[in-house]
Amino acid sequence: MPPPVQVAYKKIGKPTVGENGYVEFQPGKTEVLPKGWNGFNAKPLISDIRVEHDVEIVVRDGARLYVDIYRPADSTEKVPAVLSWSFYGKKYSALDMLPMCVWNCCVPRSDLSGLEKFEGLDPQAWCPKGYAIVSVDTRGAGNSDGQICVMGSQDAEDGYDIVEAIAAMDWCNGSIGMAGNSALAIAQWFIAAQQPPSLKAIAPWEGLGDLYREQFCRGGWFFMSNFDLIAQKIVRGQENSGLEDFEEMYRRSPTSNAFWADKRVDMTKIQCPAYIRGSDVSTIHTMGSVRGYLEIPHDNKWLHWGSKQEWYELYSEPESMEELTVFFDRYLKGIENGWEKTPKVRWSALQFGDRDAIDNIVLEDFPVPSTEYRSLYLGGNQQLLSAPATDYSTVSYDSETRVSIAEFDYTFEKPSRLIGLPKAILYMSAEEQDDFTVFVILRKKDKNGKLLMHLNFPLHATPVKSVDDIPEKDQAGLNLHLGPVGILRASHRAIDSTKSIHPQFPFHPHLKQEKIEPGTVTKLEIGIWAMGVDFDAGESISLQVGGQYPSISQDITPFSKPRPAHELNKGKHTVHFGGEYPSHVILPFI
Repeated sequence: MPPPVQVAYKKIGKPTVGENGYVEFQPGKTEVLPKGWNGFNAKPLISDIRVEHDVEIVVRDGARLYVDIYRPADSTEKVPAVLSWSFYGKKYSALDMLPMCVWNCCVPRSDLSGLEKFEGLDPQAWCPKGYAIVSVDTRGAGNSDGQICVMGSQDAEDGYDIVEAIAAMDWCNGSIGMAGNSALAIAQWFIAAQQPPSLKAIAPWEGLGDLYREQFCRGGWFFMSNFDLIAQKIVRGQENSGLEDFEEMYRRSPTSNAFWADKRVDMTKIQCPAYIRGSDVSTIHTMGSVRGYLEIPHDNKWLHWGSKQEWYELYSEPESMEELTVFFDRYLKGIENGWEKTPKVRWSALQFGDRDAIDNIVLEDFPVPSTEYRSLYLGGNQQLLSAPATDYSTVSYDSETRVSIAEFDYTFEKPSRLIGLPKAILYMSAEEQDDFTVFVILRKKDKNGKLLMHLNFPLHATPVKSVDDIPEKDQAGLNLHLGPVGILRASHRAIDSTKSIHPQFPFHPHLKQEKIEPGTVTKLEIGIWAMGVDFDAGESISLQVGGQYPSISQDITPFSKPRPAHELNKGKHTVHFGGEYPSHVILPFI
């Protein structure tokens, strides 16, 4: 059941014919799109596809939700269905979204039919394989009844009901899967945790599992991320529909409460097979993929770590869909195809610069059981040392600007591979505030000390010949990755080790704010998101500590209101190290 909390909603735009793929409400309409159809001047169909528009499904509380069903035309065989579940419009496609992104995320129109729900599977490719694709307008979206609830138990209960309703349709073989990126991946965790009997497999591709800790309040620091852009540009519903207002819910409770707790999925309840995709390069999904793999309580789970932006992998890497087909054929069609021999964990080691990542590294498990967690201590001359410094020292930075940071480097004497969970333990103080937020990032430097970036697309797919050629206006989080980040607000520093997924990644309960007397030195244990990076001899890793989020650009901030002054960092922050303050970073060497 939904949590006993009154939820705030914000008004959203009404659907307009011609915007975001929206067409007139047409319940009962069925049509066959013939082989060769190319209605969006993109990728033509290779088979006939039957489309049922605005099929009504009534869920347990009487709300009417609407779905579009794409399936092989005139098939006499019952087929499994794969759900594309999100509060984005069910006809809102990648063709609508990608033009808002740098370089269209390197996905050409010729890789899309326009029938795909954005971040979901394309019926053009999947109906010929013998699958139905069901695109859903969740509660409150499009013409569906109600208010839009973003993940959580209400959305999950609706998902349960839709899964079972689709499984009972006369064309369906009774087996339902779910697939898709980001929002479509997050929803899979929550719905699978409800254990609908007909949900036989999920494929969450880059999906966070805790909206408080991984998106809106990471480390206790509130940030709307890309959500205001989504609310203003994408989400549409009827006159009486609204979208959950996370900014207002945070104002009401900046610490965790029943509302925020409902936004953390219980991965231990997921019983169906799971093919999980993740990467270092996502700004919000990395740790959801890791926790899903660690906490799902059975062995029918696989973790495949990539090195590229998720939409490019989904739509422009054919081998991705080939592998997903084998997975779904096994669990939705019951074909004994040897899927179980697939390695449980495969990782990518980023090289940075113009060098391609090394993909498909087979690991025994994650984290790798033989990992050497090596502590490197902050020391003089901006160095990371193998032993604690005996002399006490400090480094300060201006917390109000991104260009002021404390930086400490370690140069590798031999080739090294870091895969796993890093962690920083820092002794910090703030001169002017009783609360402050600390941001840490691990950057890679070449042998000349130049800071490097990782390109999230194959270089050949981009309009440039080198990472160094990318103009500043085209530098964004979608196409460039700087390194793994950790965030912690000092008043949220409490840890519940019984809920930590690993000693290297502390769980902060966020149940109260413990303010600090200005100038007081405080120990902060900061989990840094998962990484996979190779270093050559002579290259360096740089621990950077600052008072502003270490992003490439703030291209989404125009959609959000400024944060209240009392939540912003102010004045000087100081890092204390040496002597009684053994500030250090722990790195995962394999």
